[in-house]
This record gives sequence, C-alpha cells and structure tokens, in this order.
Amino acid sequence: MDDSELAYDDRGLVPCITQDWRTGEVLTLAYMNAEALALTRSTGEVHFFSRSRRRLWRKGETSGNVQTVRALRYDCDGDAVLALVEPAGPACHTGARTCFHRGEPTAGAPFQTLPSLERTIAARASERPAGSYTTTLLDDPGLAGAKVREEAEEVVRAAREESDERVAEEAADVLYHLAVLLAGRELTLADAERVLDGRRGR
Repeated sequence: MDDSELAYDDRGLVPCITQDWRTGEVLTLAYMNAEALALTRSTGEVHFFSRSRRRLWRKGETSGNVQTVRALRYDCDGDAVLALVEPAGPACHTGARTCFHRGEPTAGAPFQTLPSLERTIAARASERPAGSYTTTLLDDPGLAGAKVREEAEEVVRAAREESDERVAEEAADVLYHLAVLLAGRELTLADAERVLDGRRGR
C-alpha cells in the first residue's frame, strides 16, 4: 500500500498516532492531510494539519520538540497512520512526555518500566545527586561491571534453587545494573535490542 491509497475522510484528513520508536510509548494523536503526509516524507519530521487553525504545522515548530520519523505504517483499512518517531523532547504542549498523561497514568504498563528506568538513570547522570547509588555506579565502571556479574550469578542461582518470585527479583537487579553499565558507555537497552533484531531468524 502506498500513500495514494489512504482513505481520507470527507475533510481530507486521516488520524495519525505518533509512537516512540524506541520505547513503544504512544505520544500523540493528531491529523494529517495529503500535504502534511508528503511533507513528513520529504523532511523526515512529522507534519500535521491543525483542524482548529486550519493550517499545516510541523511538530515542534515553536517548542523545538520535533519528532523525527523512523517509519510510517498504515492500519488494515488504510484509514489511520502510525508514525514511529524519535522525539526530541516532550510530545505534549503541557510539557508532559506524552499527550496521554491523564486518566490512570499511575497504572504503568510493563513496557513503560525500562524506558522510565533509563530516564531516571539519565537524570542521575546529569544531576549527580549526593548519596545516589546510581551515581556511584556511573562514576565507577569497574564497580558497575562487577555488579552485573554478581547479579547474573544470583539470578542463575535463584533459577536453580529458589522461587519464581526470587528469580524475577534477581532478574530485575540484572536489568537495573546492566542499564546503568550501558548508560556509562552512552548506550541504551535499545542498542542491545537492535542487535537482537538483526539476529532474527538465525
């Protein structure tokens, strides 16, 4: 299916959901017309059509929080667009990371956990609060590596000798320490995920 086959409504619009390509978090719902979609394609940055202002606009044109497109997908009926994007900042005009921050935001879905952890680690790296265990690990790559090794050994032991709950707890410790170790190298879990993605079918 190509862009010309999209089913626009009677106003010439199609809804577009933007989703963080790395974390999977849904960021925004807005609308595109054919020109906005063409501009999105040609510039590599998301453009929408504002129904209230009746004009085209580039996401982030005033805030600087542009959304760089990594892929565009269509639903099965061709009447909705999904834009997988790399956001340069908050998606919402309120300053929230996502426009979907109302309702039940405290009921975090599992897929939100690791991205949230990585944002916390990034904040510790930037702010360097005194007494922070994360900061201590970031300042000592050797210690971070030793903790990954230690926690990996503990999860293996738990898998052999302990309850499922203990295995999950030790696995969480591995993921935390691994995320800190990667952050110390300016890498993320997504970098490892991309390697795994490249190994599909092996």
